[in-house]
Amino acid sequence: MSGLLINYNQAAVNSYNSLDTTNSALTSIVGQLSSGLQIQSAANNPAGYVVGQFLKEESNGYTQAINNTQNAVSLLQTAQGALGQEASILQTMNSLATQAASGGTQSTSTLAADQAEFQSLQAELDQIAQSTNFGGTALLNGSYTNQTFQVGPYNQTSDQISISIASSDSAFLGVSTTQATISSVSFAQAAMASVQAAIKTVASQAATIGAVQNQMTSLSANLTTAQENIQSAYSNLVDVNVAQATTKFTQLQILEQGGVSILQQAQQLPGLAAKLL
Repeated sequence: MSGLLINYNQAAVNSYNSLDTTNSALTSIVGQLSSGLQIQSAANNPAGYVVGQFLKEESNGYTQAINNTQNAVSLLQTAQGALGQEASILQTMNSLATQAASGGTQSTSTLAADQAEFQSLQAELDQIAQSTNFGGTALLNGSYTNQTFQVGPYNQTSDQISISIASSDSAFLGVSTTQATISSVSFAQAAMASVQAAIKTVASQAATIGAVQNQMTSLSANLTTAQENIQSAYSNLVDVNVAQATTKFTQLQILEQGGVSILQQAQQLPGLAAKLL
């Protein structure tokens, strides 16, 4: 339909509809720029929203898994440090036993002095084994067995690592007060073998813990890389491209201003028709 009409202003209706569409698009762009998100709700992009939630879930899971591996490393370092102290104690005990086993230079008083120090070191081994803990959990008294660490975002075997730490008290190591003494030359000779076996046991325990610690450290680095990649994918999907959105915002502003001007002119058309009468 063409020409000037009084009862129906087609031009004004068309101008209003175009302006309304432009204003809606401008409102959406303003929301994106103000929030930094191009997907603010499921209504913006239903399929993208679902994918975004999955990526966010996975990213959050990786973040916590990284924290879990770092806590595991700290726990293992605590156990490792305590075993290092025990190894040092056992080395001293071995020196004392070797000294006491040399009967040609020993007397009753020197053997008694060596035995007193030896017993003190035995008690120190037990004190370390019983008091070493992480967050209130004992590590070296034999109770830390099959403890699971969640090192991935999902409840599956590949995302979990089980850790056990053997006891390291004097009885377990075979050098308790009832198992080893250096109160005589013959006892000292037997104690040498017991202490040396204990040194090997502690060294083996430390090596096992060290291997798991290295595994956790490598795993943490791998999880960090995976988390960064997931976060990047989430950002590309959900976050707004500021450069593109700003360009669109400017374009829509111009269209809105032009639309307002055109609508104002279109609204004057019925008046022009009336003047022809």
